[in-house]
Amino acid sequence: MSDSPVTRNDREAVITVRGLRTQFGPQVVHENLDLDVWKGEVLGVVGGSGTGKSVLLRTIVGLNTPAAGSINVLGTDVLHGNREDRLKTEQSWGVAFQDGALFSSLTVLQNVMAPMREHLNLSPALMKELGQLKISMAGLPALACGKLPSELSGGMRKRAALARALALDPQIVFLDEPTAGLDPIGAAAYDELINELKRSLGLTVFMVTHDLDSLYAICDRIAVLAEKRVLFEGPIEGMTEIDHPWVQEYFTGPRARAAQAKKT
Repeated sequence: MSDSPVTRNDREAVITVRGLRTQFGPQVVHENLDLDVWKGEVLGVVGGSGTGKSVLLRTIVGLNTPAAGSINVLGTDVLHGNREDRLKTEQSWGVAFQDGALFSSLTVLQNVMAPMREHLNLSPALMKELGQLKISMAGLPALACGKLPSELSGGMRKRAALARALALDPQIVFLDEPTAGLDPIGAAAYDELINELKRSLGLTVFMVTHDLDSLYAICDRIAVLAEKRVLFEGPIEGMTEIDHPWVQEYFTGPRARAAQAKKT
């Protein structure tokens, strides 16, 4: 069963999380967590080590089962809705994990075509053409199509994972630490790519990151995880006003000042 999406000030929430509790055995990671992600925005999810940033992403996309709460994506209850609605909604998002999570025995093109084979009834020729297009959109050269993941640099693997995330023309893309391990030039180029894809495709981006440069360069809003919940949601400019030790240290330190200077 689908529900009407949350709206606020003419903004539409494509992801709504309410009262989320996630735990592994006795360890509670999130307790009574609420979050809204607005259509067409890049939301940066940040927090200290152990606050469950990646756990939250994996829970929203169905890889973890929460102990309590609700998750609504694109008007569908992805925890308790009927199977047909849930499967349709899952095809409306793409995920790029931190390590790429590419199939090691498949080429880049075969990796990108894998979701198409599973969900779309297309001819092999059309899937190949679309796969090549997604690889190009992710900023990879044509020669990357025939490469195995082990033959790619770390930056190229991240772009290959992004190409696979775009395979089904998603409305939402989830990115888990997309610039981790990249040099500053490579990270800046990836940020610009995400910005361009957001503009050209109208994507909503849910991005787990610790990269302050990315937060200042491309994020419309920030969600800070602390104390097992979302402590604050809002523009990055408002973060320095939050009276919390981690927030103050993270957003007012020298690295934050340097990242802000780059934006201005």
